[in-house]
Amino acid sequence: MCLLIFAHQTSTRYPLVIAANRDEFHARPTTASQFWTDHPVLLAGKDLDQGGTWMGVTRDGRFAAITNYRDPSRTAVAPRSRGELPLDYLAGQCDPQAYLQGVAAQATEYAGFNLLLGDRDHLWYFTNSLPQAERAPLCLQPGIYGLSNARLDTLWPKVAIGKTRMKNLLDKEPPTHDALASVVSDQRLADLHTLRPHGMETGMDQLLSAQFIVTGLYGTRSSTTLWTDSTGLASWRELSFNELGEIREVREFEFALI
Repeated sequence: MCLLIFAHQTSTRYPLVIAANRDEFHARPTTASQFWTDHPVLLAGKDLDQGGTWMGVTRDGRFAAITNYRDPSRTAVAPRSRGELPLDYLAGQCDPQAYLQGVAAQATEYAGFNLLLGDRDHLWYFTNSLPQAERAPLCLQPGIYGLSNARLDTLWPKVAIGKTRMKNLLDKEPPTHDALASVVSDQRLADLHTLRPHGMETGMDQLLSAQFIVTGLYGTRSSTTLWTDSTGLASWRELSFNELGEIREVREFEFALI
């Protein structure tokens, strides 16, 4: 159950501002974010199980992130790993729209996903959760958005909280990593009555309803905050957490976009 709250082109000074959590089993092997030796312009974490990533950015301003789409009716293992989608885009040169059109043609090879990607000027969204006839890349207009494990801007409680916090933060001050991390740090569980309209009625649904999840075996593995500014600077910080939700590692990078 991952979470991304982001502001796209709401400010000329900060065209992209993101706060994101990656939730995963703690036993799944992972490398914290770094510039990859085989793709030197790519900054991202790495899933050592399948070799892909969940979120990354490049020195030339390309960005991608993916979340799983929650669908209890679809539990079969898919032929291909979703983590290859953001990685293939970030490691390539294809423009966002053309890349997503290619993804749409092979969308059934993956379990349910939401894919967000773009360049220095645009952000695009695609999900394979819609009926095939309705699947199409969507170019996002300027605004503040939230994405978890339903479709874009589905107002799950954790998404609604995050969007409000992001707006309040950006209305008052320039972004800082600490302030952005607080946008996705709430550990309070949602009331079941707020989850039922979204088809989430079990105790496990409630346990996973917090923005920041701590359950022992499964939880928020990392929080990543990122912004780009009008001078062409990108600032990235990733906090990695242990099973108790305690910070175990910090990775921070600031670099000029080329």
